[in-house]
Amino acid sequence: MSTTRAPSAVIAEDEPVLARTLRRLLEQAWPELHIAGLAEDGLQATELALTHAPDIMFLDIKMPGRNGIEVAEAVADEWPDGSAEPLFVFITAYDAYAVAAFEHAAVDYLLKPATGERLAQTVQRLKTRLSERAPVPSEGDMAQVMQRMQYMAAPPAEPRERIKVIRAGVGNTVRMIPVSDVVCFEATEKYVNVVTAAGEALVRMSLRELMASIDSTDFMQVHRSVLVNSNTIVSATRDENGHYSLNLRGLARPLKVSRAFSHLFRPM
Repeated sequence: MSTTRAPSAVIAEDEPVLARTLRRLLEQAWPELHIAGLAEDGLQATELALTHAPDIMFLDIKMPGRNGIEVAEAVADEWPDGSAEPLFVFITAYDAYAVAAFEHAAVDYLLKPATGERLAQTVQRLKTRLSERAPVPSEGDMAQVMQRMQYMAAPPAEPRERIKVIRAGVGNTVRMIPVSDVVCFEATEKYVNVVTAAGEALVRMSLRELMASIDSTDFMQVHRSVLVNSNTIVSATRDENGHYSLNLRGLARPLKVSRAFSHLFRPM
């Protein structure tokens, strides 16, 4: 964030009264913050983000069009290379959504209705994160930046023993899946989907834990929630919007590559 301009934010909340209340509380808690726009649904929130490039987004978890988490993922996918992404704060009526929010790189979350006291804590966290931001990275460094934002922590410590076989529960059966047989790993809200040519299975662990545990150097990150076995990549196709999708051996559907990792598949 430049020191010569005030930070900016977009508020996405489908209840107008709550949106106005949050804006008023923000103006009191952080007078320097410029509110670039108010969105009533997830599609408008995504459009405002890509138009105004705010430093911060306050996203209601449940919105029409796209929910807050889907907005954050869409913004991350479309964000221009070489620019720092917004910091995300999720707004929810249910405390149970806090875990999902932090899994999607949230700086904080707010319970409805927001209070001035609680918002002051959020503002302080946001100011700290903005002040700690490093200079904008080059395109080649964006993958590392995305990974740090996803996990909101230092890289995990090396485990004592690497996992060579994944034990995945499928009904009453435990499938023993060699890591080398995995086509890709896809993170969901609470699980990681282990995809092989023979089918799919869920394991109850985070993508971060799995990345630190698997016994292989063949996996590459192509999205904040996806790891791909590089040995299974057949081709990468670029659409008219500059987005890449992968054709993987053993997977019938194409796999989307986020913009931050698209440089990995450009022609040499």
